[in-house]
Amino acid sequence: MATSPTSRGVLPLAAMLLTATIALYMTLVAFGNITDFGTNQQFVQHVLAMDTTFKDEDLMWRAITSETLQDAAYIAIIAWETVAAFALIAGSWLWARRDQRRARQLSTYGLLMVMLLFGAGFIGIGGEWFSMWQSKSWNGLDAATRVFLFSGVVLIVNQLPAPRTETSAT
Repeated sequence: MATSPTSRGVLPLAAMLLTATIALYMTLVAFGNITDFGTNQQFVQHVLAMDTTFKDEDLMWRAITSETLQDAAYIAIIAWETVAAFALIAGSWLWARRDQRRARQLSTYGLLMVMLLFGAGFIGIGGEWFSMWQSKSWNGLDAATRVFLFSGVVLIVNQLPAPRTETSAT
């Protein structure tokens, strides 16, 4: 009897490879932020300080200029990225081991962490609350949107129903 591509494991393979891609990305992002702390630290400082926005007096009260608070926010971002990376690495490993239930669960946690960071954190809070969209030099909205959307696609693939094996009716 012929089997469908999903019953041969193509869907779990896709979930594993896509999850591993986001895991690799998040691992590189966290690693880069840890080993080259200053580069994105400047990004976070400028976004929170709102020093390259239109400086609308009705919005500038939102600015965070304390370097201590800026650094604390950046360290929290790095910690979040690191935990998400580990969750996605573990999820990818579980997909590879064909433990679909646990792989789906752990991958979902990791993907939701990525989506919360890039969606709520960078697009929502950074983009709107701190008006990052107004900055020509410190605007990460396009990159955040790409990561958010790609993570969402991977989350959807991870949530597709597990393939059922076909049985012949005789």
